[in-house]
Amino acid sequence: MNTALKITAFTAGLATVFGASYGIGHATGDTTPKPSDAAHAGHASAAAPSDPAPPGGGDASGDPGHVPGGLQISERGYTLSLGDPYVTAGAPIELRFRILGRDGKPVTAYRPAHGKELHLIVAPRDLSTFQHLHPTRAADGTWRTAAALPAAGEYRVFADFTPAGASQGLTLGADLHAAGDLRPVPAAVTGRTVSVDGYRVTLTGDLTPGRSTRLGLSVAKDGRPVTDLQPYLGAYGHLVALRAGDLAYLHVHPDGEPSAAGTAPGPDITFTTTAPSRGSYRLFLDFRHGGVVRTAAFTVTATDRPAGTPAPAAPSASASASSSASVEHGGDHQH
Repeated sequence: MNTALKITAFTAGLATVFGASYGIGHATGDTTPKPSDAAHAGHASAAAPSDPAPPGGGDASGDPGHVPGGLQISERGYTLSLGDPYVTAGAPIELRFRILGRDGKPVTAYRPAHGKELHLIVAPRDLSTFQHLHPTRAADGTWRTAAALPAAGEYRVFADFTPAGASQGLTLGADLHAAGDLRPVPAAVTGRTVSVDGYRVTLTGDLTPGRSTRLGLSVAKDGRPVTDLQPYLGAYGHLVALRAGDLAYLHVHPDGEPSAAGTAPGPDITFTTTAPSRGSYRLFLDFRHGGVVRTAAFTVTATDRPAGTPAPAAPSASASASSSASVEHGGDHQH
């Protein structure tokens, strides 16, 4: 079967998998946000000063006309332009892209968020892996970064950034096609606790469509709470959430910076987010301990349960995190 037919078959297969399944569905470096940086600016919807921000901020789930982040390649005059969206799986690749402005020219001025001008997320359609990368920008506005695509298939690239002069951040998404031997995997299923490299991470809280909710994650090792988590890009943890099926990108905000009074270095990390709809979501928590960033991945379902209604019982056996630890290097975190 040639490459084109393989990718076509893979895409059709994914539609079937996500239509039938219930389960499934950031970045290394240690920097401190600058006072001029908006709080988690890279994780809020973009709006140039002349454009009104959508109601409710980044997620605006209460606005039926709002499109969740990452589903569009162009939004509010900005466009994500990949240099080459066709690559080969299993081989080292260099991703090149530009952010084009309203005038069609590359954007060369950005407002940093968590010490970086742009955060790049790469995930396959089946959400089996996750990479959070920090590309470098040339003077002409071209971004470059090395990436690893372990398996053939359809990937989604998310550029999370804030143009200079914009009041809020923006997330654009584009498809990346990796040729090779296609072997789609079933949707992952996890319980409320997952394990990664000897750490156990427990999730509390639920996603409720159209309503801002808090999620808590508690980190333990060898049966003891971890109380000395290390700052990771200005927070004790970062959470990326993607909706299964179309990979809508949820904007997740950590509660409290390490320098803020009352923000403890573990074991608990809390986040606030809004699910735009019912369905399954994949949550990727990055936390740093002992100089190593690790990722715990969860599958959760957003339902319309009334407030106060207990969540469905989680599977009895905890599942292992689908990602591994990596020592920080070059500002990139891959899984």
